[in-house]
Amino acid sequence: MKQCDYCAKEISYHEMYCCDECQKKTIDFYDLRDKYSKVFSIFNGIFVLSIGIGIFAYSFLPTFGAFLIAVSLLVLSVLYFLFPFPPEIMIHKRKLEKSIKFCRIVSLVLFILGILATVFAIFTIFM
Repeated sequence: MKQCDYCAKEISYHEMYCCDECQKKTIDFYDLRDKYSKVFSIFNGIFVLSIGIGIFAYSFLPTFGAFLIAVSLLVLSVLYFLFPFPPEIMIHKRKLEKSIKFCRIVSLVLFILGILATVFAIFTIFM
């Protein structure tokens, strides 16, 4: 059987979605992704690069490097939570609803890592 492109429910071969709500959510997602994909890519690249710079800077300036990593992780977590844009291969494999949930789980993990990095950065000030 064929599956709905949004929620992965089984449907007939003549349909793409199981209901109008799934179709609307899919169209809204792709419209949002088309609208903000360039801005998302720019911010994603900047803050992923700043994590690498923070790791390098940590060897020379531990406090600055730790804060740069922490801020980058926190900004990336907020970015991934607000704009969960999974790659096409993930959408094809898991369908759209599960892919969005997975991206939001990744953003929560990044947020926890950002909080831990912030605590670590605060401890590097006092040591």
